[in-house]
Amino acid sequence: QVQLVESGGGLVQAGGSLRLSCAASGLTFSNYDMGWFRQAPGKERDFVAFISWSGANTNYADSVKGRFTISRDNAKNTAYLQMNSLKPEDTAVYYCAARPAGSSFYRNWGQGTQVTVSS
Repeated sequence: QVQLVESGGGLVQAGGSLRLSCAASGLTFSNYDMGWFRQAPGKERDFVAFISWSGANTNYADSVKGRFTISRDNAKNTAYLQMNSLKPEDTAVYYCAARPAGSSFYRNWGQGTQVTVSS
């Protein structure tokens, strides 16, 4: 059974930093691309960042470019999202997701972790 478990969310002041982790189990982690998404209250779930199975390729939503960094450690079956210079508009529930390498459909999702940025 595939499980993705996010951690590292919390309350932080604007300008602060957080690092989210996504621990994966029940899959061959190095065969999966990983993504981070977020959903603010009353809004749709939006793409935040992507990293390929090897870590060689990444991309980001325009709203987080230059502030967020996605990474992964295949030996630890974990993906990360380093979030710097946080803004109140970054407040959301953050989800990690996994998809087989090269596919376009995220098959597995975590339960989410809340990030709240105060002004």
